[in-house]
Amino acid sequence: MLFRQLFDRETCTYTYLLADPETREAVLIDPVREHFERDRQLLAELGLSLAYTLETHVHADHVTSSGLFRHHLGSRSVVSRRGGAPCADIQVDDGDAIRFGKHALEVRSTPGHTDGCVTYVTDDRSMAFTGDTLLVRGCGRTDFQQGDAHTLYASVHDKIFSLPDATRLYPGHDYQGRTVTTVAEERAHNPRLGGGRSEAEFVGIMADLKLAQPARIDVAVPANLECGLLGDEDLSPAPEPTPWAPIARTATGVPEVTTAWVAETLGQHRLIDVRGAGEFTGPLSHIPGAELVPLDILDQAAVGWDRDVPLVTICRSGGRSGRAANILENLGFTRVVSMAGGMAQWSVESRPTA
Repeated sequence: MLFRQLFDRETCTYTYLLADPETREAVLIDPVREHFERDRQLLAELGLSLAYTLETHVHADHVTSSGLFRHHLGSRSVVSRRGGAPCADIQVDDGDAIRFGKHALEVRSTPGHTDGCVTYVTDDRSMAFTGDTLLVRGCGRTDFQQGDAHTLYASVHDKIFSLPDATRLYPGHDYQGRTVTTVAEERAHNPRLGGGRSEAEFVGIMADLKLAQPARIDVAVPANLECGLLGDEDLSPAPEPTPWAPIARTATGVPEVTTAWVAETLGQHRLIDVRGAGEFTGPLSHIPGAELVPLDILDQAAVGWDRDVPLVTICRSGGRSGRAANILENLGFTRVVSMAGGMAQWSVESRPTA
């Protein structure tokens, strides 16, 4: 399954893209209005057809882009039956399933933060998208918008902690730069809900938080009850997004560009050479301005990189750079390509090296 984790810096909200690589059907979980064009362009670049936008709940901190996607791409919006959002095309309940291609997401009702909170679980139970019900080493607040600490405690223990230990949990937000956790981790280490804490202890913790009201609640909640659409909004068709590069996808899904395009646009993107140090300075040398980041450390090195900066991955002939491009896409980088033919092709064409 194709998977991307996207991020909104202002509200620390995660949006998740899942798709069937064969049918190209896709779903977006918790899309953010301000990133409509970013997400729309990513769908276009990956050649995906958006079938559904899924909300984990009616959000109080950001406005959804589900209505915009429905208008422009024809996708269907999904919200819990208990969410109170009549705008939704599909109102789901516990045990329902949302299918895209050969994949499906099981709906688990997990109220407590709000009445309409749900967790979406992949059909192989390898991944679950918990929204604000369960965060990495935390959970959603329970002091507003139908919140109830007793209910949230039961939701987490009955519907999330009951999943396999290895199930990866993807939260709706994180404010410390953490991207994923597991059932086993949270059951052991979550300071509010893990470590054997009793329901009474959890209720006491939540009662003592004394948090300020979310800054955007008065705008976000009414907007999200209308699928993020504003009453006076111009919904004339938006232009198709312009690809940032002439990308050609290989049969295995690798985004590639030609050496000629790389040569013509030097200085407009980061060049990431994923070969070893000996190859970088060896007979084929490297492209001026290229950064050496060996493939085996790429995922660690990329943690702090800006995910909106265009990247071109390079190796000797295109195999390792293709794997590197896929790794970076899976880490949420939205503009990344592999240079087809690598430095071997660059050398055949007698292009400059450092």
